[in-house]
Amino acid sequence: MKKDQKVVKRRLRSSYIISIISISLLLFIVGLMVFLVLNARNLSEYVMENISFSVILDEDIREVDIIRIQKNLDAAEYVKSTRYITKERAAIELEEMLGEDFISFLGYNPLSPSIEVNLFAAWANPDSIQVIEKDIQQFSYVQEVYYQKSLVHLVNENVRKISMILTGFSLMLLLISLSLINNTIRLSVYARRFIINTMKLVGATNAFIRRPFLYKSAAHGFYAAVLANALMFGLIYMVQKEFADLLGFNDIQTIGLLFLSIVLLGIVINWISTFFAVSRYLRMKTDDLYY
Repeated sequence: MKKDQKVVKRRLRSSYIISIISISLLLFIVGLMVFLVLNARNLSEYVMENISFSVILDEDIREVDIIRIQKNLDAAEYVKSTRYITKERAAIELEEMLGEDFISFLGYNPLSPSIEVNLFAAWANPDSIQVIEKDIQQFSYVQEVYYQKSLVHLVNENVRKISMILTGFSLMLLLISLSLINNTIRLSVYARRFIINTMKLVGATNAFIRRPFLYKSAAHGFYAAVLANALMFGLIYMVQKEFADLLGFNDIQTIGLLFLSIVLLGIVINWISTFFAVSRYLRMKTDDLYY
C-alpha cells in the first residue's frame, strides 16, 4: 500500500514538474514577444537616427560663420547631433572610401567643407527632411543640402513593414502560447478528474473542491513565471552584451515591469484555466468521466 502511494506521489510530482516547465517555456515565449515589441521601437529609432545628410558650405566661409551655423543647427528641435567636416577631413574620408589618392591625380582638393547632421527619429522621413532642407538653405554660406532621397524613403518603408510584421507575429505567438497553456492545464486537471468526482460524491461543495486546485495552480503559475523570468534575464544579458547599441534594456523600471507582467500573467492564466477545467468536471456525470 505504501509502495503504491509512493508511486502515485512520484507520478504526481513528475506531472507537476512537467506542467511547470511547459508553462514556463510558453511564458518565456510571451515574454520574448514583449521584449521584441518594446525593442522594435529602439531598433527603428537607432536606424532612423543613423540616417544623416550633409550641409555643403561655401569654400570661403569663415570659422566664425561655421560655428554660428553649427550652433543654430544644434539648437534646432529636429537635430540630434552635428559634426563639422573640413575640406581636408572630407578628402581623407573619400580617399579611404575610394582606396586611392584622387587629390594627386586632380592636383587640387575639389571638396567643400560641410556639416554632417543626424536627425531625431521622428523627423527622419522624406516629408520632414524636405521642410528641414528648405529651412537650412536660408542660412548664409550654405551651397546645398545633400542626402540620398531613395535611401531615406527605402529605410522608412522597410521600418514600417518590419513593425507591422513583428506586431502580427507577436499577436500570433501570444494566442498560440495562451492556447497551449490552457491545454496543458486542462490535461493536468483531466488526470485528476476521478479525484474531483470522488470529492463531489462525498458531499464536498464546488467551492471546496476548486480551492486546492486553484491554490496549487496559482503556485505553479508563479514557479513557472520565475523560471521564465530567469530565462528572460539570461536572454537580456546576452543581448546587451552582444548588441548593446541595438537591443536590450538600460531602464531597470522597464525590466521590472516586464518581469512582473510575466509573473501576473502566469498566475492569472493558470488560475482562470484551472477554474474552468475543474468546473467542467464538476458538471460531468460519473459515466462521462470514462470517455
